[in-house]
Amino acid sequence: MENGVAKPVIVAIDGPAGTGKSSTSKAVAAQLGLSYLDTGAQYRAITWWMVNNGIDIDDPTAIAAVAGKAEIVSGTDPANPTITVDGTDVAGPIRTQEVSSKVSAVSAVPEVRARITELQRSLATSAEHGIVVEGRDIGTTVLPDADLKIFLTASPEARAARRSGELKGADVHATREALIKRDAADSSRKASPLAKADDAVEVDTTDLTLAQVIECVVTLVEEKRAGK
Repeated sequence: MENGVAKPVIVAIDGPAGTGKSSTSKAVAAQLGLSYLDTGAQYRAITWWMVNNGIDIDDPTAIAAVAGKAEIVSGTDPANPTITVDGTDVAGPIRTQEVSSKVSAVSAVPEVRARITELQRSLATSAEHGIVVEGRDIGTTVLPDADLKIFLTASPEARAARRSGELKGADVHATREALIKRDAADSSRKASPLAKADDAVEVDTTDLTLAQVIECVVTLVEEKRAGK
């Protein structure tokens, strides 16, 4: 602490879909007075822009050529995280199945990752009190010097149950298959694959309630702030 003020702390939370990353990250940021960034939303936003502008998602060269065109702005208030593309609010549209099915392909293009990574780093370094950044490659690639790195895991079954609960009426089996497919795509891509950083704390959320996961992460952040 400097002059009784807690130093800004940068927290990286990684892990596959359905582990409770977003809910945990938002709640931890709100509880500790930190900013919050959902990096997945940024990849969804650029994917939405590509789809909207008729870019061939199966052509990495076409994607790379326009990677810098969309203006993506992320609001980092955990109580009301916002995202706009060229001034349009896309918080709803980026969650459609069409975008979900194409985001892995767009995210795999190195030019897209370089562009979004730059955006994420500038948001993290300018966060006055610190920030919780959630994604898949934050601790390994985006913010390798983060003060605290956490990797959330859970069994495919638990993740599918949570995800199909979010997507009302979704088939748990189909959701599980989709998650496993997404994991494989994200873990095997050449550019910044989904991976656990060597110095990350792993938290298995399979048998934990959301409140327990939040409590665990808050404790880890507070210990880091106290210099333990």
